Amino acid sequence: MIVQLRLCVPAELSESVLKCCLEQNGAAETALHKGASVQPPGDVITVQIARESAEELIERLHSLNLPELGSISVSSPDLVLSTRADAAEASAPGESADSVIWDEVSRQTGEDSKLTWSYLAFLIIAAQLAAIGIVTDSTIAIVGAMVVGPEFGPLAALSVGLVERKWRLVRSSLLALGVGFPVAMAVTAAAAWLSVPLGLFPADALDQGSAVEFIYHPGPYSLIVAALAGAAGMLSMISHRSSALVGVFISVTTVPAAGYVAVALVLGEYSKAAGSAMQLALNLVGIVAAAAAVLVFYRLIGKRASSVRRPTAPTATARRFGATRRAR
Repeated sequence: MIVQLRLCVPAELSESVLKCCLEQNGAAETALHKGASVQPPGDVITVQIARESAEELIERLHSLNLPELGSISVSSPDLVLSTRADAAEASAPGESADSVIWDEVSRQTGEDSKLTWSYLAFLIIAAQLAAIGIVTDSTIAIVGAMVVGPEFGPLAALSVGLVERKWRLVRSSLLALGVGFPVAMAVTAAAAWLSVPLGLFPADALDQGSAVEFIYHPGPYSLIVAALAGAAGMLSMISHRSSALVGVFISVTTVPAAGYVAVALVLGEYSKAAGSAMQLALNLVGIVAAAAAVLVFYRLIGKRASSVRRPTAPTATARRFGATRRAR
């Protein structure tokens, strides 16, 4: 896979950045637009590069303080027809599906970790769907609640923050989880408290539902399933396979457990509420731990690939650029 880097470069940094781009293994095309940047004054450089090599180039650009002095934009063209691009992908180490652009992961999860009104609305709706499924013994409603729940975003962001030691990301994720779940559970409890006198469901509804017993009966498989879901979710984010996230949402019992706690407390089923709370805790811990383990693994193999990668000979374009600099 080819990605495109658009670099807004101050004039005094332009030659150093261009040199990094030309010498980077896996770079297919480099274009220099002199004076194209108005703010900050300088040049615009675009680079077509194999995704496997993009992270190494971005790290080199970070060492030049380009994000502070200019900017780096990364995009993925839908189609690139170029023999040069094919050769660049072939020369780049590893596979594009296994490559990670860490700034991209941090930015993506950072957006999902914020405590917003839409996040709260989705979580409240999901908890309400779960509560309806619980009191009506409807697995369809519970599965719907799992899909609607937005909690995987903050959980993934928490994993990224812990691995990369980005404590601001950790704090925002914990805030989204620490505020979102109690608010959703409180609204669900209030709705359940009003529903009983209205006759929407009987006071012994929790004694009649056999299809939802798994929610308040946590066990070893609760943690195992949560860990598998957390690993699959993080892999889907890294490899850009969003379709796998639907399976992740359906496999975890975070929102149903939160909904069950709220309903059980209203109906006085405190032992079942405790079991559901334990289910919720196991799922949260399992997802975060497994997602963090996936990130650590990819960091280790990324460092190993960088350590064994040998510098390649400069391309013809790079040699011409060097000759031009010497002539100056």
